[in-house]
Amino acid sequence: MTRRRPAFHPLRVAAVEPLCADAAAITFEIPDHLAEDFAFRPGQSLTLRRRTDGRDERRSYSICSPTGTAPRIGVRVVPGGLFSSWLVHDTQRGDTIEVMAPSGAFTPDLSTPAHHVLIAAGSGITPMLSIAASVLAADDSSRVTLLYGNRHSGTVMFADDLADLKDLHPARLQLAHVLSREPCESDLLSGRLDTGRLTALVRALLDVPGIGHWWLCGPYGMVRDAQQVLTGLGVPAGRVHQELFHADDAPVVPLGSARDEAAASDGPAARVTVTLDGRTTRFTLPRDRTVLDGAQLTRPDLPFACKGGVCGTCTALITEGRADMRRNYALEAAEVEAGYVLTCQARALSDTLTVDFDS
Repeated sequence: MTRRRPAFHPLRVAAVEPLCADAAAITFEIPDHLAEDFAFRPGQSLTLRRRTDGRDERRSYSICSPTGTAPRIGVRVVPGGLFSSWLVHDTQRGDTIEVMAPSGAFTPDLSTPAHHVLIAAGSGITPMLSIAASVLAADDSSRVTLLYGNRHSGTVMFADDLADLKDLHPARLQLAHVLSREPCESDLLSGRLDTGRLTALVRALLDVPGIGHWWLCGPYGMVRDAQQVLTGLGVPAGRVHQELFHADDAPVVPLGSARDEAAASDGPAARVTVTLDGRTTRFTLPRDRTVLDGAQLTRPDLPFACKGGVCGTCTALITEGRADMRRNYALEAAEVEAGYVLTCQARALSDTLTVDFDS
C-alpha cells in the first residue's frame, strides 16, 4: 500500500454543473506540473480544505469522472452543511480551492475483464459513475450492472451522464433506477433498496456465480442490507467492496475483548511515535484519545478528512505495538491484517505504539 504525500494544492475550478436542486458537479483544472500527482484511479476521492472562522475544515468527495480525464467530484448539500452548501451554491468557475491528491482503495482492477455489479443509493452514485465508465472503456468484454436507488426522479444525481453512458454501451451496461417515493412501471423498481428488494433484483437480473466483483456505496443501512443479501447468496467476501458516504447511523464496534476495552480506557498513557514525510514525532497519548487527535497537538500537518472512519485519508501502518479501531468503513480486511489503521479511530492497546503515515 503506497501512501502519497498529504500536501494540499490550490486548484482552479474549471466548471460547476448543477445536477439537481441540491447537488452539483465540480471539475478541477490540473496544471501540468501536478498532472502526475492528480492522476487517479476510478473510485478514488479528493479531500478539500477550507479555512473559515479560524477553523481548518476538510471534506472528502468521490471523483465521478473516468480515469484519464480531469478530476470531477459530485457534491450533494447536507442540511446545515457548511462545506457542501458552499460548494454547491457559492463556488464558481475560476475560484481556487485547496485540494489534496487522490486517495482511496475503492478501486477496480481494470486490467482483468469482469462483470461488475454496482449497488448505490443517493450520492453513493459518485464513485460508481467513475468505476462504470472506466470499466466499460478499459476493454470490450467487461460488463457493468448498476442498481441505483433514490427517492424520486428529481433527486437522481448524474441522470444525464448515466443515460449517455447507457447509450454508449447499450449491450454491456445494465441500468436499473429504483425509486422509493415515485411509482415505476415495474413493482420491482418501486421501493427502497432494502434486503427484500435487493434479493429480488439480484435473482431476477443477475447470474450470481458469474459476477466478478460487487461494489456497494451509500448510507450504512443500504450497505449493510446489501452485504447480508450477498452473504446469503454465497458471494465470497473478497469479491464484495464497500464505501459509505457517511457513517452517522453506523454502530461503534466493540474492541476485541474486555481486557482490550480496559487497556484502551483505563490503562496508563501510551508512548506513541508518528512518522510523516520522513519526520518523526513522539508524544504521550491518553488511552481514551485516538492517535490522530493526540498527534495533532504537535503535528497539525497530519492528513485527515471525515474523522468518522469512512474516507481513509488518515490511514497509517502500525510498525510497533497494538491498536484497535472503533469504526472502520474504509480499510479492507487484507489491509487491516497487514497492520494498517484509521488513526482517527485507533486507540493504543500497548504501552508503546509506532505508526507510519509514509508506508
